[in-house]
Amino acid sequence: MAARPQTLPAGVAPVVLGVGLAVADGVFAPLPALAALVGALLIQVGTNLANDYYDAVNGADTGDSEGFTRVTAGGLIEPARVRRATVLAFGLAVLVGTYLVFVGGTLTVVIGLSSIAAGVLYTGGPYPYGYYGLGDLFVFVFFGLVAVTGTYYVQAVSTVAAGPLPPGVPAGTVTVDGLLAGVAVGALATGILVVNNIRDRETDSEAGKRTLAVVLGDRLSRVEYVGLLALAYAVPPVFWARGYGPAVLAPLTTLPLAALTARTVLSRTGGDALNPALERTGQLLALYAVLFAAGLATPEVV
Repeated sequence: MAARPQTLPAGVAPVVLGVGLAVADGVFAPLPALAALVGALLIQVGTNLANDYYDAVNGADTGDSEGFTRVTAGGLIEPARVRRATVLAFGLAVLVGTYLVFVGGTLTVVIGLSSIAAGVLYTGGPYPYGYYGLGDLFVFVFFGLVAVTGTYYVQAVSTVAAGPLPPGVPAGTVTVDGLLAGVAVGALATGILVVNNIRDRETDSEAGKRTLAVVLGDRLSRVEYVGLLALAYAVPPVFWARGYGPAVLAPLTTLPLAALTARTVLSRTGGDALNPALERTGQLLALYAVLFAAGLATPEVV
């Protein structure tokens, strides 16, 4: 329960999209891609465990909080055990990352360590940035831009580099298309957090946790959610305009699900409605990413 498997599409989606781009560019490498997926999931699980632990010890969560079951605040697992599980998850991520460092060199070290640090410091440390309205930005960056470009990079560098531990960033291993794809999945991943924070806005405010939803207020937070959806759906037409085949427009077929979820987020306030909307946003992200990756990897028929 503390690992929050309902949120794992946010970790899988950018890797799937990074693989789709790699296939499109002829640099797909199965072992680095698999290691990137396992590492991303371990970092996300570690982040979820850390959030469960730190939100409880900081007083931001109670056993009566809406949404995911808080095992630490609810007294289901001792805090020390949750902390040890957090260390274990991040430790396994470092172990997987050792292989990726061998493949990708210095840039992989930077990506891995910064991702782990971001996961811990979201609710932990002397200045938990999730309590100061910065959570949305960090989710967008790390679950979007960093995750997609990082997945693409470890595949591309294993294909074009002369050997292990490349000293720099070889040409063609970090691309504009990777960043654009990262914008799309980063926007939808951030949407998951936005729904979560809208639901918890009042209790977070009472606990002194100033998420962006607390800072913006109820109405603007819902506008933010719709804006993130619009940003995500603007990306596939950009890829089409950049010369990809019409298959890259496949994610647009998920617009009805996006509209249905947005309608709920715009009109409902209780956890009984927003909890399903949160899960539907995760499902939307997963479906969007699979369709986008398949569209990127589909060769254009001339």
